[in-house]
Amino acid sequence: MKLHIYEHCPFCIKAQMIFGLKGLPVTFHVLLNDDVTTPTEMVGKKMVPILEKDDGKYMPESMDIVHFIDSLDGQPWITQRQNKLLNQWFSDVAEVVHKLVIPRNPQIAFQEFATQAARDYFTVAKTQMIGDFSEHLERSKSYLAVLNPALRQLEPWIESERAVNGELSIDDFQLFSMLRTLSVVKGVEYPAKVEAYRQRMAELTELPLWDEKAL
Repeated sequence: MKLHIYEHCPFCIKAQMIFGLKGLPVTFHVLLNDDVTTPTEMVGKKMVPILEKDDGKYMPESMDIVHFIDSLDGQPWITQRQNKLLNQWFSDVAEVVHKLVIPRNPQIAFQEFATQAARDYFTVAKTQMIGDFSEHLERSKSYLAVLNPALRQLEPWIESERAVNGELSIDDFQLFSMLRTLSVVKGVEYPAKVEAYRQRMAELTELPLWDEKAL
C-alpha cells in the first residue's frame, strides 16, 4: 500500500501513525503542496492523506484510513473512548497552535515544499486562513505564553505514555498529531508527562519528532 501525504500535515500524521503502531508495511509518498492534479485524479479534489490500496482503489480521510488499517487483521486496537475535557482543550488551543505552526512549516525542509512554487502556494492559501506569516512569527512569544500553561493542563489527563486514556483511542491520534506538529516550534515547554508521552508515541508510531528543526 501507498499513503500519499504532506509531511507537515496533522491529518497525514494520524494516517501514518497506525502503520507504525501495528507494524505494517507502507510506502509514504509526499506530494508537492502545489500539485492539484494528482490528488484530484485520485479522489476528486486536492486533499491528503490518500491511501492507495493494493487493489488500486483510493481512500481519503485520515480516520477512515486509520480504522480501515486497524481492522485489516480482524483485531482492531482503537477504542472510541474520548475524554470530553481533552476534546475541549483541543478546541481551546487550536488557534494559537495554528498561528505558531503554520508560518514555520514552509521554512522547514519538508518534501512538499521542495520548490519555491510549492512554498508560495502554501503561503498564499494559509495567509488567507490565518493572516500574515511574518506578523505571527513576531508574536511567537505571546503565543507561547498562552500555549505553555495550556500544555500543563494535559498532565492529569495522560494515563499512560503509551495511550492518553490508558488504552489506544482516537484521542491519541488527535493528541500526538498535534504534539508532533508543535515540535517545529522552538520554545514550547513540555511538562514531564507530556514529554514522556510524545517521546514514547514517536517511538511506537515510528514518526520522529522535529525538535532539531524547530524555529
